[in-house]
Amino acid sequence: MPRRPLPLPSQVHGRAFSVTEATTADVSRSRTRAADLQAPFHGVRTAAGPLDLVSACRARLTRLPPVAAFSHVTAARLHTLPLPLRLARQQVLHVSVPVGKRAPEGRFSCGHQVVLRAEDVDERHGIPSTTPARTFCNLASTLTLAELVAVGDHLVRRGAGTLAVDELAAAVAGYPGRRGLVKLRRALDLLDEGSESPKESELRVVIIEAGLPRPECNASVFDVGGRFVARVDLSYAHLKIAIEYEGDHHRDKSRWRADLARRRRLEALGWVYLSVTQDDLTDPCAFLTDLRMALDRRLAEIGR
Repeated sequence: MPRRPLPLPSQVHGRAFSVTEATTADVSRSRTRAADLQAPFHGVRTAAGPLDLVSACRARLTRLPPVAAFSHVTAARLHTLPLPLRLARQQVLHVSVPVGKRAPEGRFSCGHQVVLRAEDVDERHGIPSTTPARTFCNLASTLTLAELVAVGDHLVRRGAGTLAVDELAAAVAGYPGRRGLVKLRRALDLLDEGSESPKESELRVVIIEAGLPRPECNASVFDVGGRFVARVDLSYAHLKIAIEYEGDHHRDKSRWRADLARRRRLEALGWVYLSVTQDDLTDPCAFLTDLRMALDRRLAEIGR
């Protein structure tokens, strides 16, 4: 039977620690290589087993300078900002340090040397990370315009957001970086406090950037008797055109049946109903052609 590892001293027991700390606490090198420990980063040890994001950040923090802060995609994940799948599952930790300090690197680390002001960092998650507003600015170098607007919409969402539009605009105006600044300014113009999902935001940006009129977000539709019929993702109410993003959750049998009944009620009231999927966001040409035709037809009907 293999011998159980010796208990760790209180200085490092129950938490992530650096090998340097272990040496100071008289922990032998062989003990730091025992099976009950793992090395998620060079020179760092934690208890063996999966690490969630916060635990991974705390482990990495043991070998970071005091001026460092988690940033970019990592900060976005800490703030639970909506990210595309290619980034939401990213295991690399992004760390920013002030200009003049050495940016940390490693197999699971990506360092950034930036202008980092005191107001750009807080510890709301128990670890230093860039604020949501600064994180939004940093993400401009990584996200598409539509994806960036989705993050901004999430931050300023009416009744649920953490920032006012003016606060986000002030963060962009004071952003010390230059990369992505044009995109940030355009994203501010496209924000909508009424948006309620990232895909709604992305779809709205696709429509506007194609030169079409700006649709309204999540408008309620009532019948002639004043009874509620539906709440529409995007719409041109005066033209009775509804645009709905259909995510995979719509495949559930009960949801699918409810969607069909909802669509039937809207069409009975004379609405044009355009369904959109992820494929349409990836290649929006066909959808935009259909939307233009619907807009032209309704405008022609009004002009008769």
